[in-house]
Amino acid sequence: MLQRKTLPKVLLMLAMFVFLSANTVHFVETDDGSLWASTDRTYHFDFDSLAHQRGPYLNLKAAIAVDYSNGKVLYSRNADEQRPIASLTKLVTAMVVLDKGLSLDSVVTITREDSRRSAKSRLRTGYQLTVGDLLYEALMQSDNRSARALARAAHGTIEAFTAEMNKKVRQLGLKKTVFFEPTGLDARNVSTAHEIAKILHYAYDYRLIREITSQRSWEIRIRNRKNRKLRLANTNLMIHSPHKVLAGKTGYIQASDYCLATILRNKEGKRLTVVVLGVPRDRLRFRECRRLADWGFKRV
Repeated sequence: MLQRKTLPKVLLMLAMFVFLSANTVHFVETDDGSLWASTDRTYHFDFDSLAHQRGPYLNLKAAIAVDYSNGKVLYSRNADEQRPIASLTKLVTAMVVLDKGLSLDSVVTITREDSRRSAKSRLRTGYQLTVGDLLYEALMQSDNRSARALARAAHGTIEAFTAEMNKKVRQLGLKKTVFFEPTGLDARNVSTAHEIAKILHYAYDYRLIREITSQRSWEIRIRNRKNRKLRLANTNLMIHSPHKVLAGKTGYIQASDYCLATILRNKEGKRLTVVVLGVPRDRLRFRECRRLADWGFKRV
């Protein structure tokens, strides 16, 4: 039986538990110190201070910069304008795959259907890779064959997987994000700079996604080719900037121009989310992202 003098402390602990359970965000600290969201987390951005922020002129169609710590929007240009997002799509692809709970060691074979309209891939038809290696290939190299193979492994068909992608973004409260397939090659895959920033925040809550997208390079193995190894390099060239890349993804098709979404941390430990869409040249997207990040870090 509880002692009378300990009862108030027990009631206080119970009240704290009920209060925390009523909120949408719970955290569990893992052995390596990283935090996992144990229930759905909701992100809201604060646009109220934008009237006082002019920001740099940037050569792009849409952009947003957000203080990661509090959701305060520091810069916004056409941030709610719907645009094709190319391979930024793969952030949601990876989330849906991980939600399915597939073993990262499961082996998947690249099929002819996976290889369609993806000539730049180094993954040949018939190659066998683990789910984990396919995630690295899809997120670091933006490989379309790996995205299709993951979609099939998770939900059987591209159509069924795409339905899960749209269900996922609806659950996250994103109304202007729509998918027609998991690679981003289809220009009908659309979103906004505002919603892409939110997608990146949700993706950052997955430890594996942030680990993969923050790597400079990685090595994967082709399991049925005498364990042939392929070296991957991150397409997010902000990895070479003075700021630490915590997560991110690049994208390009002709309809979208060059795109980038990334979370950066400066030397003072401040974190900034930057999304640039519709940049006319490849390297220019990283220069414009750097300009926006340098400006934004002075204001967080």
